[in-house]
This record gives sequence, C-alpha cells and structure tokens, in this order.
Amino acid sequence: MPMSDSGTPVHILGAGPGGLATAAALRERGISSVVLERSDAVGSSWRGHYDRLRLHTTRARSALPGLPLPRAYGRWVARDDVVRYLEQYAAHHRIELATGVEVHRLERADDTEGAPAPAGGARWILHANGGRRLTAPAVVVATGYNHTPYVPSWPGRDDFTGELLHASHYRSPAPYAGRDVLVVGAGNTGAEIAADLAEGGAGRVRLAVRTPPHILRRSTLGWPSQLGAILGRRLPVRLGDGLAAQLVRMSGPDLTRHGLPRPETGLYTRARQGATPVLDVGLVAAVRRGKVEPVAAVESFDGGKVSLVDGETLSPEVVVAATGYRRGLEDLVGHLGVLDSRGLPRAHGRRTHPDAPALYFTGFSNPLSGTLRELSLDAGRIARAVARAAR
Repeated sequence: MPMSDSGTPVHILGAGPGGLATAAALRERGISSVVLERSDAVGSSWRGHYDRLRLHTTRARSALPGLPLPRAYGRWVARDDVVRYLEQYAAHHRIELATGVEVHRLERADDTEGAPAPAGGARWILHANGGRRLTAPAVVVATGYNHTPYVPSWPGRDDFTGELLHASHYRSPAPYAGRDVLVVGAGNTGAEIAADLAEGGAGRVRLAVRTPPHILRRSTLGWPSQLGAILGRRLPVRLGDGLAAQLVRMSGPDLTRHGLPRPETGLYTRARQGATPVLDVGLVAAVRRGKVEPVAAVESFDGGKVSLVDGETLSPEVVVAATGYRRGLEDLVGHLGVLDSRGLPRAHGRRTHPDAPALYFTGFSNPLSGTLRELSLDAGRIARAVARAAR
C-alpha cells in the first residue's frame, strides 16, 4: 500500500546498509519508498575504506534482512565483498534508488509558507541539490555515523610541511614504504592502519594515543567478541565493566611496558560515552615487536615538527589523522530541535521526536553488538512504526 492517497513514497536518505535495510523492510510491508543517495552508487562510504578492512562482526550476524551474506565471503567479510553484497541486496529487493541526490535541509510542510496542506498526517519538504523540492509523508535519515571526516584544529596544523591526511583518504601502505608515519588516534581505524603500515613496509610507525583503548581479540577459541557483546548488552554498567575487565585480561597481553597501558575506565562505561573497544587484527603483535610505537597525544604542529602533550617532539614525514567523523546533521535537521549537544538524534530507531513526527533516524549509534546487526533490527522497527502511522 502507498503511504498516502497520492502514492508518495517514504523518502530514505542514504544508500548505505541502514537505508537499504529500511527500504527492504518497508517493501516487505507493502510500503513504497525511494532511497536518495548523494553519490553515484550504493555503499559509498564502504567503497572509500582502506583496502585491508574486514568486518569485525561475523558473517552470520552481519547480514541485512531478507538476504544472507554468501558463505563464500568467509567468516570475516572483506570490504569489497561488503560492497558487492550491498549491490546484490538493492537488486534483490528491487529497491528504488535515486543517485546524485543530496538533501541539504528538511522542513515540515505545515511550517513552510506556501506549501500544500499536509495529507494523511505529517508531511515533509526535502530541499535537494539542483533546486529540487521533494515532498514525503515520512522521512528516514540513514546518512551514517561516519559522515563527515573530522580533523582537530591543532595549533599550527595548516602550516605543517609534511603530508597530513584523514584516515578516510588512506588506502594501503604502498605510498608510505620507508617513510616515517605518525598515526593519530587509537580506535579501531587508527589501530588497524598502524598495523597495516608496519606490516606494509613503512620506515617507522608511531601511534599517538590520548586515551588508552580496551583491546580484545576479534575471536577467542572460536568465540567471537560480538557474541559476548550481544549476550551482555543488557548488563548493568558496573557488572559489565567487571566482566569485561576479566575478558580483556584473558584476551590479550598487558602492553604497559610497551607504552600502551590498560585503560582506567571500564569498557561498558566507555561504550556509554560512545567509544568501542579495539578488536585486534595485528596491533598487539606490532606493538610487542616494536613495529608500532605508542606515543602521547598530539598537542600542536610547528613547521615539520609535531609536539606531544608529554613534551616530546617528533618529525614525521606523514601524519594520518584517525580522529573520527561527525554526523553532519546540523544543516539538515538542526533547526528542528531533534539533535542533542553532540549532534546526535534525540530519538532513534522506531521512536520519533515529539516535534518531528514521521522523521526517523537509523545508524547513529556505535553499539558493541555490531552496527550491521543493529541496523537490521532498526529497519524492522521503523517499518512497523511507519505501517502503524499509515493505518
């Protein structure tokens, strides 16, 4: 059934896993939708990741609703296979996709002067590139947690005489063979890039760490860390911190004498703050062999030098900023009062903000249990909520 008497479909912003899964879940309920994607293909963010990337979640628990990931992709699915799967998924579910369309602002139709009266409940105006003005009875924002690369405004950064790039522009270690590289940021991306550089022939690799991460094996005796996170996702924070501390001690060696101490804050506490543990795919071995040298956080730049917060000064040829992303939602929906102080949606998944009915958000959390798994669950919940609203 269409969402309105005019047959106007639900509009979904973003053709990544969250947007495609939601479109498929809506189609399963007979609700028409169109996915608007600013690039020229599905899975644009996945296409831009570094070459060696594999999912840290198992194939069995990473598939989207209605189509399993092929067994041939192995237990830990590679980046290129994720992209191939998203293409297959869109075709399998016959998802209507409009590429090259970037929506830069959403407005309630009843708040827009001269707009047509809303039909069948809340109705949205979508302002897109090329002067396009689209209307929709419901909108799902699935533009992604890693939307806009973020590089801190370190003093002297713009005058750095070496090469400075965000991790989103890193592909492989080949261009950095024999060179002195500083990777800034010890999350999963920074840890994996540092290990990739060390294994790929960089002359020297240092990893600037502001807050020591929790480091877990991706799998221990065949038991994936993701499964433990799923089983323990409802534990009280204090109990979760205690159990996770035991797991960390069993899962990997103490790297304190190598310059990477165990964190003082519990894993579950850090997760509540938005930080996820590092799932080791080479960092521990590289640190133990001295191939990756942990150093203090970056304080400032001065010409070709980088000053650290502990007073040490480095002279790297290349700095890779694995410093995260921003959600980039302020221009799109910031005026609607639906974002918190961190720029994240106040309501997520099937819930909507009281001031913005029929506006849904998916993919703006960083769950321990696995992003693709949670996107899949969110898709079904959003589809049910949209169906209820249509009735």
